[in-house]
Amino acid sequence: MVISHEKFDYRNKCLIEKVVIKAPFRFAVDFHEEACFIHFSAGEARINSPSGQLPVGPEDSVLLKCGSHFADLIKHGASNTYEILVVHLYPDILRSVYKHEIPSFVKASESNSFFRKVTPDQLIGKFIENLYFYFDNPSLVSDELLELKVKELVLLLVQTKNADSMLQLFSDLFTPRQVNIRDVVNNHLFSGLSLEDLARLSNMSVSTFQRSFQASFHQSPANYIRTKRLERAKELLGVSTLNVSEIAFQTGFNDVAHFSRAFKAAFQLSPSDYRSSLKA
Repeated sequence: MVISHEKFDYRNKCLIEKVVIKAPFRFAVDFHEEACFIHFSAGEARINSPSGQLPVGPEDSVLLKCGSHFADLIKHGASNTYEILVVHLYPDILRSVYKHEIPSFVKASESNSFFRKVTPDQLIGKFIENLYFYFDNPSLVSDELLELKVKELVLLLVQTKNADSMLQLFSDLFTPRQVNIRDVVNNHLFSGLSLEDLARLSNMSVSTFQRSFQASFHQSPANYIRTKRLERAKELLGVSTLNVSEIAFQTGFNDVAHFSRAFKAAFQLSPSDYRSSLKA
């Protein structure tokens, strides 16, 4: 549930915003023509993107590139409250801020990643602290100040310990990447995401996703994903010391009983009996 939402607009676009959310909650964002910097002040979450999942914790910051993403905010503590700061990075505004020229540090990109975690840094921390000051004193905010804050964030990010990754991701703003349905599916085989979630990350309706999946994999999504998960579970039963429940959850099954039934139907043995057979 969204408890409060404050924002600063620039040229009729939301440039910086602060959102307070009560968990559990799915925070969904579609950045088809932009990227964004997100800072989580507390709690734990999982960010899902076309290229995979990324866990984030208290005081973590993440840079997301163009695409569809959603974060599952997990209950924590007594209040279960998240405070999130978002700075939107629009290519047209970046070009304008940099005098209609692509910044000199931006190169053509072939990156496959849709997100990067920002290494904690004292300067980034001060930048976040400064944003909170302006939300407490909104009368001080002007277009000129917002332009300076965008420039400041860009410069801070390209000077962090993850400079190479940051430069790559900024470059992606100017070389948008098309989502590949095979990449989305294979990156999330064991994430436990629903068909609706996979379709969203692929920027498709569920019906379009199903048709595209059939054309690409020559079978239904349910059959393909179940087969891959069971094959991985079979492998883990043979090489790991994880118990059956742990293997079920690691391979994307949220119900152990369902996992056991599916495994037996596929391999004619229960997971426990299959593991025992390997020792015989």
